[in-house]
Amino acid sequence: MLTMVDLEAGLDHLRAAPADGGTVDMIVRRPANGAREILDEATLDLTVGLVGDNWKDRPSRSSADGKPHPDKQLTVMNARCAALLAGGDRERMALAGDQLYLDLDIGFDNLPAGTRLAIGTAVIEITEPPHTGCVKFRKQFGVEAVRFVNSKEGKARRLRGANAKVVQPGVVRQGDVISVLRSDARESRAAAG
Repeated sequence: MLTMVDLEAGLDHLRAAPADGGTVDMIVRRPANGAREILDEATLDLTVGLVGDNWKDRPSRSSADGKPHPDKQLTVMNARCAALLAGGDRERMALAGDQLYLDLDIGFDNLPAGTRLAIGTAVIEITEPPHTGCVKFRKQFGVEAVRFVNSKEGKARRLRGANAKVVQPGVVRQGDVISVLRSDARESRAAAG
């Protein structure tokens, strides 16, 4: 487990993640609670999310009917942060429990809710519900890691990750380039600022 000093030493590397044109670093399927499979490619589906993942079988306390929350179909995490927390060990990265690990700035300023990402032949949309560190995350990476990702900067950069949903089914592969699909107004603000 890393100390806060170790984690904060990695912030400059995390801040340097690309705003657009990043890549898929890792894809993980969760076939059962606690199980992780690192994949070279995955199919994203409108109904079940990442095919073979157990999202569709997970009840949600945050949905009105207790069924899986449609805006929490996928979780994405900044791959640089996952690698930092895992000490560079890819198997340990997967323990974070997310499906897509992206070398991309997934912070609120870069990817507000509603932003779409074209990855491979699929398109996903970043959704509103926050993705925060849970008991399992703390068990895998420690209390300092939870404090780090939930710090003011950690939350702004979504270091714990972001929720998303599939809006165009397709196949994603490790190494795929990510295109951020911005609205015209968003692009104008980004160009001006």
